[in-house]
Amino acid sequence: GMTVINVVDLEEYLAGVVGAEMGRRAPGEEEALKAQAVASRTYALRNRGRWNSRGFDLVADVNDQVYIGVANENPMGVAAVEATRGQVLMQDGEPIEAFFSSTCGGRTEEGSAAFAGARRAYLNAIDDIDPATGKAWCAISPRYRWTETWTARQLTAVLRQTLPSSGLPSVRANDITDIRVVDHTPSGRVATVELRGRGGNTRVRGQAIRRVLSMSGGGILRSTEFELRIDRSGGRIERVEISGRGNGHAVGMCQWGAVGRARAGHDHVAILASYFPGAELTRIY
Repeated sequence: GMTVINVVDLEEYLAGVVGAEMGRRAPGEEEALKAQAVASRTYALRNRGRWNSRGFDLVADVNDQVYIGVANENPMGVAAVEATRGQVLMQDGEPIEAFFSSTCGGRTEEGSAAFAGARRAYLNAIDDIDPATGKAWCAISPRYRWTETWTARQLTAVLRQTLPSSGLPSVRANDITDIRVVDHTPSGRVATVELRGRGGNTRVRGQAIRRVLSMSGGGILRSTEFELRIDRSGGRIERVEISGRGNGHAVGMCQWGAVGRARAGHDHVAILASYFPGAELTRIY
């Protein structure tokens, strides 16, 4: 087959990424855009060549960073990239693993709890709370709190698709008798879920939980910070309800938290220092 590759200058690429990742922001939120520009630049430099075997550096979706090209550029995003030109987060002479996601729910996740091998001091979990109000910086996010429900029929339909595609042994999806949270990560997110069925039990771990428990309307579960409730009738599952908070893996920078901090007057240097403690902000060109 044919692979179409978009060859673009790094700074031009970042203008499209910041626009796609952060959307159109209001005046007073510029520092969040600058923080995103630095995180995205750092991520791109750290991961350049990741897909060398396929002839390109990065993909244009959430497997790397969302990039929709010039169509998603906007003046504030472009200005943020220009204002931070060449600024990169470094440690030991290398760009760091500058992960970010939409909404952490008030506490970020430790790196290796979401990504194998990502145990880094600068990816330690932090409480992302405004000390003046006691509220999460990302409480302004539309996905700060959410609820997802499945009927027994919807759950069966979802699991029939998601278990095989996640490479998990497929307990007979229509025979699920229970879903249990087995354990949690140190930050309080769900680490392991067990699906119990008449044909045996299957354990799902880490970010795979979000894919297996996909939302009935499509798309992966927003986060692994949730509580589970099951309604039964005659011992059979009738309805499953998950009440959660946050959106994304929650490692590194919380994008809505960065917006909240920017609104409160934090500059991009302070925002990045909060989410990547110990990393050095360096201008490399």
